[in-house]
Amino acid sequence: MNYLAHLHLAPDEAQARVGNLLGDFIKPAYAGHLPPALQAGLRLHMQIDQYTDQHPLIRAARPWFHPSRQRFAGILLDIFFDHFLARDWSQWHPQPLTTFTEQVYAELFSHWNYLPPRLQHNLPAMQQEDWLGGYRELARIERVLAGFARFRLSRPTPFAAGFLDLQANYAEFGALFQAFYPQLQAHVTQLLAPQAECGNSPKQA
Repeated sequence: MNYLAHLHLAPDEAQARVGNLLGDFIKPAYAGHLPPALQAGLRLHMQIDQYTDQHPLIRAARPWFHPSRQRFAGILLDIFFDHFLARDWSQWHPQPLTTFTEQVYAELFSHWNYLPPRLQHNLPAMQQEDWLGGYRELARIERVLAGFARFRLSRPTPFAAGFLDLQANYAEFGALFQAFYPQLQAHVTQLLAPQAECGNSPKQA
């Protein structure tokens, strides 16, 4: 899952959302300085990614990618899924998408001291341009894919051309998201259930 999905899947509490997003920026081994609630969010992020990567529906989608991009299929799917989540947001969340993203940006700024430098650097532009809400637009997805390699990958890759795979199999990827995401939501609910029974888990969105 990518940024928007991790924020959506987190319990409905600021530190849970911020911690879940931090999983894309901080490795657990370097998270010891974070408050416990942020560390819990980061652990949930890792559990979500592990479940997603191992799911049969996700593995079955690999042939929809050009052979030169199949090794990046998991990362590409994460971004594609944020598009489908944002596109059909009202199906998955009671708040308007703009309300949700404005809340998230405010929560990130309120936890500024815990954000890694790369996120601190990007956050003003992320808020001003509404990167999270922009995932609903295909043009934004194309730009994200074009710029993604320089942030996460150390060598030149055919990553940007993943947009061609999205275009060629758009309906299939949308149907995959509709089939997979409820299963992921159910898995997250199960993960959070022991905390809820102890009275330590906030309400989920």
